[in-house]
Amino acid sequence: MSTSVLLLRSPSEDDGPDKYEEAFRARGYRPVSVSVLETVHRNLDTLRDVVKRGGRIADEYAGGRYAGVIVTSGRACEAWRVVVQQLEEESSGAQDRQQDTGMSRDRPLCEVEALTDPPRTVFDWSTVPFYAVGAATASALSSIHDACPASRYVPHDIRGGANAGTAEKLAHFIVSDLPEGGSRRLLYLTGDKNRDTLPSILGEAEIDQESIQVYATQGSSKFEEDLARVLEADAPDGAGRWWIVHFAPSAAKTVSPTLVKYFNIPIAEEASSSARRAHVAAIGPTTSTFLRDELHVEVTVVAEKPTPDALAEGIAEWYRTHELGSNAGRL
Repeated sequence: MSTSVLLLRSPSEDDGPDKYEEAFRARGYRPVSVSVLETVHRNLDTLRDVVKRGGRIADEYAGGRYAGVIVTSGRACEAWRVVVQQLEEESSGAQDRQQDTGMSRDRPLCEVEALTDPPRTVFDWSTVPFYAVGAATASALSSIHDACPASRYVPHDIRGGANAGTAEKLAHFIVSDLPEGGSRRLLYLTGDKNRDTLPSILGEAEIDQESIQVYATQGSSKFEEDLARVLEADAPDGAGRWWIVHFAPSAAKTVSPTLVKYFNIPIAEEASSSARRAHVAAIGPTTSTFLRDELHVEVTVVAEKPTPDALAEGIAEWYRTHELGSNAGRL
């Protein structure tokens, strides 16, 4: 009998394989990821106004408003991308100028901008440093530039990245990177849940930050639809073993009412008549405690470390401990 593992998280969005799914496949399980949360944009009008007027005069460090832009997630990058797209579409009047100047309508919009607009001024972001947490965020910023390299709204100078993989490391990097005597004001793109590590370190260095919340996370409006589709494709009759893996207390609370409709979960407050029995695992003790104390769910496995291998090995070890054999639960 096969064992499926429901990972309550968004799968990796980069080009490589998802590490959690790979860890379970390597042990013979059938993993499937279902997104629990979704991101919604916030305050894009405010960001749009800042992007449209912001930046600094080329090659004059103190000539503009911001000494840099802090970007700590791909979701913040996406907000910037959306605003760039809006501004470029707003500039589509350049297409009308094409008729007057004889330019080809087949020329990309950004290229038209570069040829028809006046020289770069304070509205140009190309010389403003963008400080990114981690390689993935830096790559997301680079993709905005690659999609529209001639735009005056896209990032060109991207710093930090792989050398600043945490908010703390990025904060110290910024402190050492900003020149003395220039602007000390940074634009900081945030979400709805932010730790104070980075702002505190910058504040101690007397570096000003102008924060704009550009996204928020909320329960996925498509979770039940996505879950039902996965279950129908995997085992419509409810056959097979299932594990449900939780990664965060807030997400667990959001999806619990839906899960009990589809799974027979041990000691769930709302018992289900589903034949699809499931064990529950947690990525760490905080999530496990929440599941037990708040949702009254029996947690079978807690990962020793919050890593893909530790999580998958924890479930495999549970089978070995319960004398189901080293191949139990495999395809």
